Amino acid sequence: MNVTQPNKDFYKYFRFIFVPIVFLGFYLLAFLVDPFRNWADYFNRSATQITIEWAFVLLFCLILTEINLILARKLDKTLPWVMYPLQRFFTQFIIQIISTTLFLYIFLRTSIYIFEGDSGLSNVDHLILRQMFVVSLLLSTLISLIYTGNFFLQKWKDAVLETAELNVKTVELKQIALEAQLESLKAQLDPHFMFNNFSTLSALIAEDPALAQHFLENLSRVYRYMIINLNKNIISVEEEINFAQAYFYLIKIRLGDNVRMEIDVSEATLKKGIPPITLQLLIENAIKHNTASRSKPLQITISMDGEDRLKITNTLQRLNYNIPSTCLGIKNIHSRYLLLSDHDVDIQETSDQFIVKLPLLNL
Repeated sequence: MNVTQPNKDFYKYFRFIFVPIVFLGFYLLAFLVDPFRNWADYFNRSATQITIEWAFVLLFCLILTEINLILARKLDKTLPWVMYPLQRFFTQFIIQIISTTLFLYIFLRTSIYIFEGDSGLSNVDHLILRQMFVVSLLLSTLISLIYTGNFFLQKWKDAVLETAELNVKTVELKQIALEAQLESLKAQLDPHFMFNNFSTLSALIAEDPALAQHFLENLSRVYRYMIINLNKNIISVEEEINFAQAYFYLIKIRLGDNVRMEIDVSEATLKKGIPPITLQLLIENAIKHNTASRSKPLQITISMDGEDRLKITNTLQRLNYNIPSTCLGIKNIHSRYLLLSDHDVDIQETSDQFIVKLPLLNL
């Protein structure tokens, strides 16, 4: 049996703690087995006689304890409780009876021979022998119970510790997996962002090179801002709105007054958090799938929905033709919220509006 250091320490000091208890138990059981014995005369003897008796009883208890410990340790290796509980119980009980009987016979015969010689063996009261056997067997059972009880207690403690360690490792592995998945989702934003804005830049180069140059300068500032904050899992609403305004400025260069954005949030909302680059994805999604003209401008509004949600609304002005879409932006936002909180994004669509409600997170 593999034992831990606390178990080894217990076995090391077991006899020093338990032998005195067995010693007291010996006399207690002797009284219970034969309460009619004249115990009042027990101390009507010389101190030498009492001391010698106590020394032999203490030796008896020590040897009996050692026998039971050796027996239990041997059976732990050949017949462990966990694998063979019934076989272990009956085997240990039978061996205890046999070993206790043999030890009691040898110990009593030796003790009587030392004090009284050969003549003392024939004068032994058989009732006392039977009482001694019962007391010895009860003591052996008590020693075995305590040893076995400690064994199961240690197993229970080890199981509890192992379960706790497994739970901690499970949480750690889950956290590592979530972080890896989150990093993968954030990595998707980089090419997605650049692809759409390079397409815009490409169109501007042909239409207005000077404006394209101005657009590129602002794009570099926005991209730098994005790189800094993309490494964060959560960013304040205030920082995200500042980024959205900078990004919307790029949109205004190309579309002018065909696109409008209005922001109306409280100071308390600005201190809350959302995943970074979320507003940029929603603005980009609104522009990609809707028409925007001077007569019918695309209106984007960032406002509050109660105290725990940020509402992003855009007028629904579907294009007359279908644009292939992977829905990467919306899926990305969904996935990041599921990883970062217990709340999901709420998406609603009416006849004239597309509404996205983002749960506000604690920073």
